[in-house]
Amino acid sequence: MIKDGSLVKQEVAQLNAPDSEQLRVHSIESFGTHDGPGIRMVVFVQGCQFRCLYCANPDTMDVKGGHFLDLDEIVARAVKQKPYFRDKGGVTVSGGEPLLQRAILKKLFDRLHDENINTVLDSNGRVIDQQAKDLLDVTDLLMLDVKHFNNEWHKKLTGLSNVSTFKIAEYRESTGKPMWLRYVLVPGWSDQEEHLHELGRHFKDYKSIERVEILPYHQLGVHKWEALGMEYKLKDVSPPNAETLENAASIFRKYFREVRVN
Repeated sequence: MIKDGSLVKQEVAQLNAPDSEQLRVHSIESFGTHDGPGIRMVVFVQGCQFRCLYCANPDTMDVKGGHFLDLDEIVARAVKQKPYFRDKGGVTVSGGEPLLQRAILKKLFDRLHDENINTVLDSNGRVIDQQAKDLLDVTDLLMLDVKHFNNEWHKKLTGLSNVSTFKIAEYRESTGKPMWLRYVLVPGWSDQEEHLHELGRHFKDYKSIERVEILPYHQLGVHKWEALGMEYKLKDVSPPNAETLENAASIFRKYFREVRVN
C-alpha cells in the first residue's frame, strides 16, 4: 500500500509540466457565478487523489489527463475579462485538486495580483506543507471543501483521510485571511446530525470563516462515470429534500453567522 505522503509526491511528479511556467488544466469557464464572489473566470485544474463517490467531474481525477496551458495565456485571458470582474470578481482555481500543483499556482496568483485581479482557491485541503502555505498566503479567499467531519465516514466517501483538510483550515485561521467552508450534503452519508454538530463545534470560534455553503448532492455527473467505464455507487441515493437541507442549515446556523444553501 502506498502511504498518503508518497502518493502526493508520486502524483505531483506526474502532474508537473516539463516547463515550470505551465499548468495542467482540465478546462476554463469564462463567466462563473457559483465559484466565489462576483463574476469569475474559473480554471479547473486536472488531477485529484480523492475519489468522492458523488464526484460530478470524474474526468478531472486522472493526473495524466487534461492539457498544459502557459501561465502567460491564463493571465492574458484573465486580463481580458477584468471589465466583467468589477469590484468582487476575479479568478478562481478549482479542480480536480489545485494543491497538487501548488508551486505553479503560487506563480499564477502572484502574476494575477500584479494585474490587480482577485484570487480564490477551491480546495479539499489535500496537502499541507510549506508550498501549500506559500500558495495560501497569496490566496485572497480559500473555499475549503469539507467532505465529512468524521474521518471514517470521510474515508468511505473519498477513499482518504480528512486530517490534512483540518490542518489546512487551522493554518488559514492562523493567517487571519478569509475562508468559506463548503459541505456537500448526501442523504445517508453526510447528513448525520451528530456529525454536523461536531463540525459546527470544531469551527465555531474560527474568525476567518465568513460563510458556510451547503451544496445539495445531485447525480448530474453519472453519465461521465458511465462514459469512463467507472461504477457510480450512489445511484440509489436521491438528492436531499427541502426538509433535509433546512435541517442541516439550521444546525450550522447555531455555529456560523452566514449559512447558504446553494
